[in-house]
Amino acid sequence: MHWLILIIAGLFEVAFAACLGKARLSNGMIAWAWYAGFLVCLTISMLLLIKATQTLPIGTAYAVWTGIGAVGTVLVGILFFKEPADTWRLFFLFTLIGSIIGLKVVSAH
Repeated sequence: MHWLILIIAGLFEVAFAACLGKARLSNGMIAWAWYAGFLVCLTISMLLLIKATQTLPIGTAYAVWTGIGAVGTVLVGILFFKEPADTWRLFFLFTLIGSIIGLKVVSAH
């Protein structure tokens, strides 16, 4: 259950990064609405991370959380913000995914 909570926390990390990207492309009240979304997603992400670390090792949980955020944010950038998807970028993205899976596999919890 705590792994699921950690994954959801990581997805909210992706959401708060996406909100920052949308705010950067907006102005006026629309930008402020995206900043509000950022704060909501950030708060939820942190609270879920706290919950997950009550039973998971902090080093593993934090690495997985940031990894999910990094992979998800890169994918959001490619899919929604027209960021490049060149061979090396995708290669390192897949190595990061492999590392996250590896941490889960070797974790005792």
